[in-house]
Amino acid sequence: ILVILGFLSTLAVIALIAVAVTQNKPIPKNIKYGIVLDAGSSHTNLYVYEWPAEKENDTGVVQQVEVCKVEGPGISGYSHATEKAGPSLIQCLRQAEEVIPSKQHQETPVYLGATAGMRLLSLENKSVADKVLSSVEKTLRLAPFNFQGARIISGQEEGAYGWITINYLLGNFKQSGWRKLLHSLKSVSETSGALDLGGASTQITFVPNELSSESPENLLYFRLYGKDYLVYTHSFLCYGKDQALKQKLARDLQASTSTVENSSLIDPCFHQGYQRTLNISDLFKNPCTSDKIKPFPFSQLYIQGEGDYQKCRRNIQKLFNKTSCPYSSCSFNGIYLPPLQGDFGAFSAFYFVMNFLNLTSEPESPVALDKVVSTIESFCARPWHEVKMAYHHIKEKYLSEYCFSGAYILSLLEDGYEFTEKNWQSIHFLGKIGSSDAGWTLGYMLNLTNMIPAEKPAVPPLSYGSYVGLMVLCSLVLVSVLLFAWLLFHKPKCLQKGIV
Repeated sequence: ILVILGFLSTLAVIALIAVAVTQNKPIPKNIKYGIVLDAGSSHTNLYVYEWPAEKENDTGVVQQVEVCKVEGPGISGYSHATEKAGPSLIQCLRQAEEVIPSKQHQETPVYLGATAGMRLLSLENKSVADKVLSSVEKTLRLAPFNFQGARIISGQEEGAYGWITINYLLGNFKQSGWRKLLHSLKSVSETSGALDLGGASTQITFVPNELSSESPENLLYFRLYGKDYLVYTHSFLCYGKDQALKQKLARDLQASTSTVENSSLIDPCFHQGYQRTLNISDLFKNPCTSDKIKPFPFSQLYIQGEGDYQKCRRNIQKLFNKTSCPYSSCSFNGIYLPPLQGDFGAFSAFYFVMNFLNLTSEPESPVALDKVVSTIESFCARPWHEVKMAYHHIKEKYLSEYCFSGAYILSLLEDGYEFTEKNWQSIHFLGKIGSSDAGWTLGYMLNLTNMIPAEKPAVPPLSYGSYVGLMVLCSLVLVSVLLFAWLLFHKPKCLQKGIV
């Protein structure tokens, strides 16, 4: 009888545990998707993101599953054929259709954010910019997804979304366990700054160490996971690498007396032996250079490379006006910049250029500033025919500009933002964090879908594994107690005989 009762009790406990486990078993994953198109000045990228639906308001769960580079220029490049801007996106939209299950197409939001290229086009000719956006919107509405809008985002938004992306992917908004302890022991800022460089603009965004009432238009307030963040951000339109090159050429052309006679320009930022022809009208047509235009007796400019890094740096430095600062500290052009604080993630063109020059590294061992300088100097000094032979697989336009871009990045970080040898190693050049590209698009989607709550989301007191383990332990203790009690008060005959 004792054996049978014990067996039945055990069966009952097992059944209890089985019911509890079955009842609390997580639901099968219900994956949701989102699409963001980054319409930059030089090209457009389409990103597909996914996340488990049941963790919609948790962090660290959204990941990039697809990226598609749209063929052709950025949408601002269709200013002379606005009706072609939208159709240029079709191939990448079809790629997204293949990645996302067809039954979820209609519920998948699609957003397009246009950045500095379209900001410039809007300044130059607003009606043309509106037509480009209209063409894009028409194409996106015809796609099988849930169209949520196509608009030009401000430079401040671009900087803020980049900062959100970096810190979201690094898990800085929500720390727990050993990460929380580690962060409390670290003296550096608990968030990372964001440095973004595109073709037409550049952004710097970080949480300053000291609060200041100076230049409030450059400060943004966020409340994420129950914590307040006061973030400094500024976007420099016309200081992306492509527009900076145009600014430099326009300035050099103005300063050169020889060009008036023979329309040629010796440029130290291009390799020796390199030649390029530019239309004067193309050089001065946009708002970044239009203020420097003056009559020239020729319609084309012939550029010849010299390959001199030091001269190139001196020419680039003239782009940064450091003569006056109405605040306690400035970056350039009289723009307020609080003292630099913490680590910085540098992405987009910062990463692409430095990666080409083999100057990116692991966060634990960043490349020293003097090595960065010597590497770029050596690269600029190489003759063009040698560079072309060594990198024959790279398009000539991009390859020819790496010398300028490397020198410009150093000048922007050192002369513009005043990074020094002392804090240079706080800059980490990032292409991806995990499986996601570093950039503003993920932060944009997170913001528009309210994926990061302002307050900490409610969590159960115990994790699923802890709950099941506790149930098993309690059940075993219960069975043991019942058996012990039964043995104590109803001694079997065999035990009673033994006692006698």
